[in-house]
Amino acid sequence: MYRKKPDVDVLNDVILLAIDHYPDNAFLKGLYRQYHDLGGLSRNQMVGLLGKAEKVPAITDAQRATLEAEIRKKPQRFRSEAPVHSPIYEKDESAGKLIRDILEKYPEHRMVKILGQKIEKMEPLTPVERQELERFHRLLVKPSSD
Repeated sequence: MYRKKPDVDVLNDVILLAIDHYPDNAFLKGLYRQYHDLGGLSRNQMVGLLGKAEKVPAITDAQRATLEAEIRKKPQRFRSEAPVHSPIYEKDESAGKLIRDILEKYPEHRMVKILGQKIEKMEPLTPVERQELERFHRLLVKPSSD
């Protein structure tokens, strides 16, 4: 990271002042170690440091403002909401009506019973099955008037 003044490290100063005020705080010691070992802090860690820095009288307003500016520069990660689950297949009411009409006249029709079970299980009918069902309905329920 390029710095205009490499000898000025406000984040390190804030951590050291906070450790001086809270000498037994494991969180601040961990932040100090991570800052020096890995070279930086995450956004959430900086927010936690800012919360501690608010209570330390030795930290100036300018240092707090610099810490807040560093926090704003960091990307804020968030989780999007889970998508609303909708059923993959919705019951085909028109096919259900055709099946009911056929089964009223011919309750033992095996193929129509199988298609009815498929509809009840919320499984889609293939185009061929749909054509067969319409053909059965046309032939069995609505015979042509000659």
